[in-house]
Amino acid sequence: MALLHTAPAEAHSAAAEVLAGLDPTRREAFGLRLDRWYEDLISGLEHVYPEHNCAALALALVRHAAAAYRDRDPELHRLDEARLLRPDWLQQPEMVGYACYADRFAGTLAGVGEHAGYLEELGVHYLHLMPLLRPRDGDNDGGYAVADYRTIRPDLGTVEDLRALATTLRHRGISLVLDLVLNHVAREHEWAVKARAGDPAYQKYFYLYPDRSLPDQYEQTLPDVFPDFAPGNFTWDEDLNGWVWTTFNEWQWDVNWANPEVLLEYVDVIFFLANLGVEVLRLDAIAFLWKRLGTTCQNQAEVHSLTQVLRAAARLACPAVAFKAEAIVGPRDLAQYFGQGEHAGRVSDLAYHNSLMVQLWSMIATGDVHLSASALGALPAIPTTATWVTYVRCHDDIGWAIDDGDAAAVGLNGALHRAFLADWYSGTYAGSPAAGLVFQHNEQTGDRRISGTSASLCGLATATTAEDEGLALARMFLVHAVVGGWGGVPVIWSGDELGLPNDPAWASEPGHEDDNRWAHRPRLDWALAAHRTDLTTTTGKVFQGIAHVSRVRAALPQLHASAPSEVLHGTDPGVLATLRRHPSGVFVGLYNVTDSWRSFPVARLAQVGITTPFDALSGHDLAAGFDGLVWLSPYAARWVIDGG
Repeated sequence: MALLHTAPAEAHSAAAEVLAGLDPTRREAFGLRLDRWYEDLISGLEHVYPEHNCAALALALVRHAAAAYRDRDPELHRLDEARLLRPDWLQQPEMVGYACYADRFAGTLAGVGEHAGYLEELGVHYLHLMPLLRPRDGDNDGGYAVADYRTIRPDLGTVEDLRALATTLRHRGISLVLDLVLNHVAREHEWAVKARAGDPAYQKYFYLYPDRSLPDQYEQTLPDVFPDFAPGNFTWDEDLNGWVWTTFNEWQWDVNWANPEVLLEYVDVIFFLANLGVEVLRLDAIAFLWKRLGTTCQNQAEVHSLTQVLRAAARLACPAVAFKAEAIVGPRDLAQYFGQGEHAGRVSDLAYHNSLMVQLWSMIATGDVHLSASALGALPAIPTTATWVTYVRCHDDIGWAIDDGDAAAVGLNGALHRAFLADWYSGTYAGSPAAGLVFQHNEQTGDRRISGTSASLCGLATATTAEDEGLALARMFLVHAVVGGWGGVPVIWSGDELGLPNDPAWASEPGHEDDNRWAHRPRLDWALAAHRTDLTTTTGKVFQGIAHVSRVRAALPQLHASAPSEVLHGTDPGVLATLRRHPSGVFVGLYNVTDSWRSFPVARLAQVGITTPFDALSGHDLAAGFDGLVWLSPYAARWVIDGG
C-alpha cells in the first residue's frame, strides 16, 4: 500500500548519498521518517522564507539530518526507536522534574552524576541543568549569553563529561534537559566577533543599523525586559559603528532568523547536543525570534513555523529529542506554543504553565479561588499530545501575569491586584509571612516582580513559632500538590525540596550584585540534605513531603498528561477543585488555599463518577460528615479517586 505522503525523489537521493555506508535497514528507517516529516519541513520553510528557494533549503536540512543520523550512537538509535513506539513518554505520571545549576547543585557535571541517587529519592525522571554551554566571561545573564554552543563551561567539565553524564542519567531512567538559547548570542560569540570584524556574511546574522531611524520606530512598541539595568532594545557598538538589536542586555545580540543561514546553524547545534544524549531542549526566549515593525516582536506567526521546521529536522535525525518552549507570555498566547491550526501537533512538545504558577501564588495570598478558577478555566485547549511543565517557581523571578480581563471578570482591578501580590510576597503587606525580594521595579508601569525560594514565599523562612512553621509546611505541601496534580511534568527547583530560604549572601559573588534572582538560586546544602530522611527535622518534613507527592503521582494513571484538568466551579471560595477524566478513572483535586477549615460536598464527587472517595495522598477513604460535607484542614490537599 502506498504512503499517503512521500518526500520528493530529490530528498531521498540527498539522504542516500549521506547514508551510503549504512546497512539497508538503517537507510530504510531514515527514508520512512523522511516521508513522514518532509511535509512539516517544507511547509514551515515556505511560510518563513517565501522569497528563498525553499526546496533547496529543505535538501540542505535533509543532508544535515542524515549526517547526524549516520553519526548517532547505537544506544541513542535504540532510544529513538523506543520513543517512537511510546510517543507519550513525557506524559507518563512518573515524569517528575528537577531543575538546578550544575555547579550550585554538585560542583561539576561529574558531581551531578554522583548525586543521581538523590534525584531518584525524589522520584525525578527529568533533570534540567541550567545553562552550561560556555558563556561570555563576567556577567552573562546566568549563562544565557552563550559564547560557544559546542563547548562546556571549563569549571563544569568537558563535552565528554556531558556525554558521560547523559549516559549515566539515561541508564537510571532520567532524561537530561538543556537550554538552547535561540534568540541571541554573546557579543563574544564567533558569529558576532566576525560581524564586528567586518565580515558581511556574519553581519547578516544580526540586526544592525547605521543610525537610530529604524530602532526608534521599533522602540515605540517594544517593551523593556530589564528596565532597571538594561533599558531599551538597541546598543551602540563602536566596532560596528552602528546599532545592534539587544533585547535583553547590551552583550546579548539578537540573531536574525530571517536569514536561513541562521536556521542551518541552529539545526546543527540541535544535532550536536542530541548526539551527546540530551533528550529535551528548552527553547529559550522563543517568543522573541521574529521581528516585525509595529508589534512587540513577540509571538509572531513565523515563530511557530520556525519551531515546526526545527522539530521536523529533529524527527528525522533524533526523534527521541523533545522540545520545550520557554514562552512566558500572556495566558491566551500560551497554547500557540503547542501548535494550533496548521501547526497543531507540529511544534513544541512541552511548554511552561506560567499561568498556573501565578494563579497558585495569587490564591495563597488572597485565600480565595474566584480569580484563579475563572482564569484557569478560560484557557484554550491544547493538543492531547502536548504536555504542560508545571512548577511552583523557577530560576526566574515571578512576574504577576494577571490578565486585566480575567481580573475584571471577577470584579477585581488587574493593576491593583498585581500591586497587592507584589506587596504580599515582598512581605510589606500587613500580616504577610512572605520574605521575597522585589525585582525590576518599573516606575512607569508600577510593575514589580518577585524573587524568592518557595520556603521564603510560603513563610517557612520567617516562621518563629511551631504554629507558624506548621502552616508554612502545609503551604509548601499544598503548592507542590497543586502542580503535581494538574497533569504534565511538575518540576522542583533545586533547594525547595530542603526548604532552603533565600541566600543572604546572594550579592557577594561577582556579577550577581545587581540581580537578586540569585537569592533563590542557592547552592545546595549537602550537610542539610543529610537530614532529609529525619522527620523530626524541618528538612526531612519538606523533602519527604515532596517525595511523597512524586511517589503517589507515579501510581495514578489518571494523571497521564493527555487528560486535561478542568476547574469545578461553585465550590467554597477557599477551595480549588479540579477534575480530570481519563479512561483509567476520574481524579478530583481538592485544595484548601486558606488557613481555616473549609468544606466540599461529597455529592459533587458522586456527580462526576466517584462513588467511593479515596484520598490517594493520605491513603485513606474520604468520609463525609452527617452534613454531607468533606472537611479540609488549613492548606490541605486531597487527590480523590474512586476506591471502589
